[in-house]
Amino acid sequence: MQGDAVGERVADVVVVGLGAIGSSAAWRLAARGLDVVGIDQHEPGHPWGGSHGRSRLFRVACLEHPGLTPIARRARDLWRELESLSGEQLLLETGGIMIGQPGSRIIEGTLAAAHEHDLPVERLDAAAIAERLPALARLDPGDVGLWDPEAGVLRPEAAIVAAVDAARAAGARIRTGERVLGIEVDDVGDIGHAAVTVRLERGDVRARRVVIAAGPWLSQLTGLPVRPHRVVMSWFGAREGADASIERIPVFIRSVPGTAEWIWGHGALPGDLAKVGPEFDGPFDDDDPDAIDREIHAGETDHIRDLVAAAFPDLEPEPADLTTCIMAHTPDGQFVVGPTDASGRVVVAGGCSGHSFKHASALGELAAQFATDEAPFTDAAFLDPRRFPKVSTG
Repeated sequence: MQGDAVGERVADVVVVGLGAIGSSAAWRLAARGLDVVGIDQHEPGHPWGGSHGRSRLFRVACLEHPGLTPIARRARDLWRELESLSGEQLLLETGGIMIGQPGSRIIEGTLAAAHEHDLPVERLDAAAIAERLPALARLDPGDVGLWDPEAGVLRPEAAIVAAVDAARAAGARIRTGERVLGIEVDDVGDIGHAAVTVRLERGDVRARRVVIAAGPWLSQLTGLPVRPHRVVMSWFGAREGADASIERIPVFIRSVPGTAEWIWGHGALPGDLAKVGPEFDGPFDDDDPDAIDREIHAGETDHIRDLVAAAFPDLEPEPADLTTCIMAHTPDGQFVVGPTDASGRVVVAGGCSGHSFKHASALGELAAQFATDEAPFTDAAFLDPRRFPKVSTG
């Protein structure tokens, strides 16, 4: 996919970053009939940020915060709409199991979302887990499970390309291969309202509003406390004679027997491998997203190998495939979506904190609503970037 020509240099809204959230923000803004310019330094679906890796989990019973459930529901509707527009399957609903001790974050967080939103979550004891899901039967005494029938798997690269294509089809001008040098906010702009100038290598763009959805580059452009952090993603094959398909190992978030740790992932999609990753809540070091180490080093996969060996008798514990990715963590683990000040000229959308892609289409919708002064479709106060003490857009 090639970037479009520069074209006019005035727009209603500029979207900076066309990854998970920005691609959907550009689509939702253009679908409203606005003049939109979308900008990314790479091509849509690229592997250099935090939005690649062949699959992402989808959940409606979101253990991270009950307020995420309405966002997940809206996201599902938008993923289905993108499927209709693109002709590609983006979301495969498989159901999913959350396993842990009663009182654990996995169980209590999932139950909180289920109770608040009356979700059809089914509670299973250890015997029921072993009977229904024998590939997940290695458990600690007292472990319980919560079955979320609405869970599934998303295809991130295809979803981003579909959203960018939908934005372009709705009239958005897409500029790729171009890095944003800076964002400047005027008191009074020359297009009738207070305006924003996005400084670019091949000619600046002025707009009434800007949505900054730059993923791991968000802190560079806004001053928000969003910390980029390198992670390694890992895939695993089945042991000889075993079945590690997603039909046998559905979406899961589970504690690891004999440890205080938990892992997430799913069985193999057709033609692929099972995916398993460790949950990591920090502390996080700041990594430069422009200088991420893309090499996998000796000993770096020892930890996930040990966790897989402890939890999955049907998987070869040595990873069969590996790649790097960048997460962008906020101090409280929740996203940042909304205006940075009362003027609403600058809207941010990011802070993935390791669990955003399932919501990305709806987070793009929220960003579009904030950028057009619409009432948000759900209470998004817990995502307000102004909850942090200082925001700079210089």
